[in-house]
Amino acid sequence: MQNHTSHTKFIIMGFPELPAHQLTLFAIFATIYLLTLVENVLLILTISLSRQLRTPMYFFLGNLSVLEIFYVSVTMPKLFSILLSRENTIAFQDCLVQMYFFLSLASSECFLLAAMAYDRYLAICYPLHYTSLMNHRTCVFLTMASWLSGFLASIPSAVMISRLQFCHENTIGHFFCDISPLLKLSCTDTSTIEILDFVAALAVLITSVVVTGTSYICIFYTVAKLPSRKDKSKAFSTCVSHLTVVSMFYATTIFMYARPRAIGTFDLNKPVSILYSVVVPFLNPIIYSLRNREVRKNLSIAICQVVTFSGCFLMKRLKPLLS
Repeated sequence: MQNHTSHTKFIIMGFPELPAHQLTLFAIFATIYLLTLVENVLLILTISLSRQLRTPMYFFLGNLSVLEIFYVSVTMPKLFSILLSRENTIAFQDCLVQMYFFLSLASSECFLLAAMAYDRYLAICYPLHYTSLMNHRTCVFLTMASWLSGFLASIPSAVMISRLQFCHENTIGHFFCDISPLLKLSCTDTSTIEILDFVAALAVLITSVVVTGTSYICIFYTVAKLPSRKDKSKAFSTCVSHLTVVSMFYATTIFMYARPRAIGTFDLNKPVSILYSVVVPFLNPIIYSLRNREVRKNLSIAICQVVTFSGCFLMKRLKPLLS
């Protein structure tokens, strides 16, 4: 009877292949996580406090920073408890929630990157009509559609996995709850779920890749027709940061999710997962900040404003005590 009882708790292994380096891994991941939070919060504050950055491109970038904060926060806290205190058990419901939010945020990022590509397409290909085509209402609609589509697209996978039975093994050979390790642990036939999940992942990726790819084909065609090299360089410079972020995110995500589970190997999945779930969110704000002179300029102004405000607030709090 015990063999047919589904587990209510799982054990997330983390990085057992490096038993003597758990504290080192904790220090590395904690540093990257804190820097990711600081980078994205500073970018959000910079966009919010600067009037020069209140344009559609930076509106989408601010939403991307909010998404990245949630994205890394879904997996990192549990990983910290595994590395620091060896608390590696997780309830099935919590595991399912972690998997759902991780997939939803990843899907939302796909759609949001596609919306940003469409924004660049309108800005370069239709500059005279850009402000009327990409107005505030359109920006809000595209952003809300990206978030909503991502969370709706992940519901079928979460529902199907919630109905699986886990009879024997309850050890997840990963550092967070993902689809592949859960499917491998199930004693139920998962072939149908694997196909449906593969189709769902492919639908999300194809939709966003087609929009992004089509936008950039039109952009390259328009830029190629510009008369001077200076105009070409100026037009293309507004797309370099986004194109870099898109390339990193899609390359790793397509490798992980747009392929049948049968050919998946965790020896390769784990480092690739680190790339798109930890490293890419850390690099994104740096890429946008380093490549954009306006962001760098307004970032320093925003930091000064925050420091000044914090100093004034602290002095008001300390003044009654000092007097």
